[in-house]
Amino acid sequence: MKSNLKKLFITTCMILSSNIVFAEISEVIPVNNALYAEECGACHFAYQPGLMPARSWQKIMKNLANHFDDNAELDTEDQRLLTDYLIYNSAESSIYRHSMNVDSSIAWNQIPLRVSKIPYIRFQHDDFIADMLKYNPKIKSRSYCNDCHTKAEDGIYADGIDIPGYGKWDMHRCMKF
Repeated sequence: MKSNLKKLFITTCMILSSNIVFAEISEVIPVNNALYAEECGACHFAYQPGLMPARSWQKIMKNLANHFDDNAELDTEDQRLLTDYLIYNSAESSIYRHSMNVDSSIAWNQIPLRVSKIPYIRFQHDDFIADMLKYNPKIKSRSYCNDCHTKAEDGIYADGIDIPGYGKWDMHRCMKF
């Protein structure tokens, strides 16, 4: 009887731990600010703050009147709230793997203003992948991460990659970091 209970306990532990091991884990903290998701997500993918350093977010938020040739001005209070949110959750403030890789890839004196210019992200989208994106009419632009990264809104980028016109992409076989 004790032997059967012990086997049942061990089997249960193995099943429970396998669910934990194989569960999808966010690589960057998902957006958890409704104002940010609404305001920024209205025009492009609402990038997680952990995809850029605070200095980048600060510079972007200071010039919303000319936000990549668009006027994205906000009222003063909303701008302050969103700037605080972005800085507090920026790449250098995060313990998430993707954010730490983003942060460590940027020189201290660089202030990238586009996620697509971050060295770590550029490295992940090497020439082969870049060619799939560049001439692909099914992808709106590089600013829509979720065109290919189907779980991007959840902060998951390595799993669930489906490049329109090419199909599913197994990032684990060509992972760089």
